[in-house]
Amino acid sequence: MKKIIYSLLAILGVIACILLFNTFSLTSKQVTAPALEKLIISDVVFKNLSSAIQYPTVSYSEDAIPDSTAFFGFHRFLESTFPLTHENLSLEKINEYSLLYTWEGSDPSKKPIILMSHQDVVPVDQPTLADWEAGPFEGKITDTHIIGRGTLDDKSSLMALMESVERLLSESFTPSQTIYLAFGHDEEVGGPKGAGKIAAYLKEKGVNAAMTLDEGGFLEENKIPGVDKDISIVNLAEKGFASFRLIVETKGGHSSAPPRENTIGMLAQAIVDLENNQLPYKLVAPINYQFEYLGAELPFMEKLTYANPWLFKGSILKELNAHTTTAATIIEGGVKNNVIPTVAEATINFRILPGETIESVQQHIENTVSDKIKVEAAGFLVNPSPVSGIDSESYRILEKTIRSVFPEAVVVPGLIGGGTDARYFYEVSEEVYRFYPIRLGASSWSMFHGIDEKITKDNYKEMIEFTYYLIKGFE
Repeated sequence: MKKIIYSLLAILGVIACILLFNTFSLTSKQVTAPALEKLIISDVVFKNLSSAIQYPTVSYSEDAIPDSTAFFGFHRFLESTFPLTHENLSLEKINEYSLLYTWEGSDPSKKPIILMSHQDVVPVDQPTLADWEAGPFEGKITDTHIIGRGTLDDKSSLMALMESVERLLSESFTPSQTIYLAFGHDEEVGGPKGAGKIAAYLKEKGVNAAMTLDEGGFLEENKIPGVDKDISIVNLAEKGFASFRLIVETKGGHSSAPPRENTIGMLAQAIVDLENNQLPYKLVAPINYQFEYLGAELPFMEKLTYANPWLFKGSILKELNAHTTTAATIIEGGVKNNVIPTVAEATINFRILPGETIESVQQHIENTVSDKIKVEAAGFLVNPSPVSGIDSESYRILEKTIRSVFPEAVVVPGLIGGGTDARYFYEVSEEVYRFYPIRLGASSWSMFHGIDEKITKDNYKEMIEFTYYLIKGFE
């Protein structure tokens, strides 16, 4: 008996040593960056962003024709607001509404960079208008904020880029490598006619960029308990997007004599089966980087769990949402309260983890639900993006710029669950990243595509400062 106890104690001792060794070996991955001169930025930039918000460049659906009055008006506004940019950069309109600016560099041997944003915004739910502090397309400027649709997603980054380029031109700056500014017009409905066409055009021209940067990473405030620093999430990849319809067809009947398998009941059971049998959590790239970069900044006990994923990864992966998610989003069926419908259907949306595919998700659905249910792909579908690296010169410049402008921020590579226009640029760019320094706290997330979308004045100036120094950083 003593031998067993001693053996158990020895095993526990070995495990404890491994845990402690891994924990103490997990050191900070944050780079040291030089301090930069603080930019003095005129408050005129607030008026410019406010004016940009007043053009309701809304994307309603994949098939809807863009509002030419709003989009072309916005284009004219950009031309009048940023004269130096339009004098010195060439502008091409792609597919009529998307904008591609080319800033020729002085050294043709250097690979270009592509800086992205998008012009379009999501619609405003009309019943919520009374809940807004100001009209969503009014562009109201308060003592602290600019309010309106697009202030977070995504005209703030577009306007910050334009402000930075205009300022650099006023300082007689010329980049050494060519810089493309790519502003699609349909990101909110998948981007195939905007960013997709821009990327195809650049590919046809033979462009091979060193880096593409788009929206999709943030400065997250108070996100991690025990960490009093902002977390700067630079997303290296994005999950895939796919929706599938579950269709049940029966003979229907009278509700007074329901069959054993009711049309809507069968559909409901299929939804429950999918929710109860979700795809597993997995430690895949780039989620593994979050264990290293974020774990090193945590208090000791939390750091211990991140430093030892072989033992604790399950709970952490759940916190990071590191699996293919399942969400029932639309359900239809029935015409009268005493009639069992002959057809009922539901749409289930999946955000697909890298390593899985549209096809593997469909197979999962078919293996999970009854074979009496028809499964059909619905609408826009895209596989997970490739995962960009963190060892490139482009990433180092991006990381260094973040640390210079936000010296207290912790830079963490990550994976975004939502989709961005960046997905189209892997064939024309060696690395594709997603980050602009929009500050997000607990209350800010609900403003994305929601009520009272707004950005603080201070944060907007930070975005301009970041884009200004990022462009200079590639010199």
